[in-house]
Amino acid sequence: MSPWRPMRWPDIPAVAAISDAVHGAYTEHADIYAERLQLYPAGCWMLERAGDAVGYLISHPWQDDHSPALNAPILAIPATADRYYLHDLALLPQARGAGAAAQAVQLVVDQADSAGFARITLTAVNGADAFWRKQGFLPVNDGAGYGEDSLAMERTISQ
Repeated sequence: MSPWRPMRWPDIPAVAAISDAVHGAYTEHADIYAERLQLYPAGCWMLERAGDAVGYLISHPWQDDHSPALNAPILAIPATADRYYLHDLALLPQARGAGAAAQAVQLVVDQADSAGFARITLTAVNGADAFWRKQGFLPVNDGAGYGEDSLAMERTISQ
């Protein structure tokens, strides 16, 4: 059984706290996470250990060659979405190294596949592109709008 569970509204403060701890300059306001949960709850997950929130995952359908703007609402899931976007995966240090990130990526792959998408996109920040390469993602261009150390990446999934 996966240690990941569906995200709920009361989780939003923990999501924001984990984001602040993990992402530094790339953290987003709690309202952004709440919006993603409202718009696409099927793509929002929490990781708990011993009853404590130690990670989260947010993903949703998207359209456009550019990632959604950092710390800005998207207002709606595009009706003509043509890809699945992995918005954010964050794990506190105590949650790393036990396979939780790979489990989260599999959740995204499964959700994208079941929703009919053939590709998953993301923007790697803070040097995380090496991790994402290990998960099957390849660079497609720089992560415009996320800073110099960001990289847009994509993974094709079989359908």
